[in-house]
Amino acid sequence: MRALSIRLGWVLFAAVLLLVLLGPELAPHSPSRPVGPPFAAPGAVGLVGTDHLGRDVLSRMLHGGRPLLLTSALAALVGSAVGALAGLFASLVAGSRRWAAALVLRPLDVLAAVPPILVLLLVLTALPDRTGLVLAVVLTGAPLTARVARAAADQVLGRGHLEAAIARGEGWGWLLGREVLPLVAGPLLADAVLRFVSAVYLAAAAGFLGLSGTDSDWGLLIVEALPGVSLQPWALLAPVLGIALLAVGTHFIADGAGRRARSVIA
Repeated sequence: MRALSIRLGWVLFAAVLLLVLLGPELAPHSPSRPVGPPFAAPGAVGLVGTDHLGRDVLSRMLHGGRPLLLTSALAALVGSAVGALAGLFASLVAGSRRWAAALVLRPLDVLAAVPPILVLLLVLTALPDRTGLVLAVVLTGAPLTARVARAAADQVLGRGHLEAAIARGEGWGWLLGREVLPLVAGPLLADAVLRFVSAVYLAAAAGFLGLSGTDSDWGLLIVEALPGVSLQPWALLAPVLGIALLAVGTHFIADGAGRRARSVIA
């Protein structure tokens, strides 16, 4: 049953990923040109109907999915890398240089205490573009990844091969890359998948608040569809289902990666 859920997760994720990446080429209409009356029902104009300005909802979704996905993936990758390096370094130096571990982790703990939506608003006020969105997601995700990396590394620090590497005088790069990272790659991978889901949510929230860099952002589609939801509910359901399918698929993948990680560490 678990293996089936993981396969289902990969299928859902791959299907949404394919549609998102090929979306602009598959879109039947321009995302900015009206093709029918406002809030037209599905079938008369398009598969998902039209929005408040008569634009094809499906075309807007297909055009807005690629920026959302790429921005979220980049932000999750950078945030996971920064957090993992901070957590692994803090774990290695905690025994001999506690001040160095505290110097690395305490600022991240302060960031973790700030609500993500507040970080998003503050950063996008100063940098109202995709760079600001990536930075906001990195700042919200890196502290959590650092704690995951620290906890995972603490479980393998006492192993013989690591003690032997330290006795040989190996440098930090060798210890992190060759001795510790292979044993904690599973938990870090599972955490990176969850950071990606969080990045999707924050990117959609930026669009919902009108702070996205594109007029076809899925979050923007949601807020624009709210006034006419009784007339054309699919204009709201389509972007919500897109985000949900992407999140469900990645959660299944993260669950499978986490189970494999626990078996490796054990």
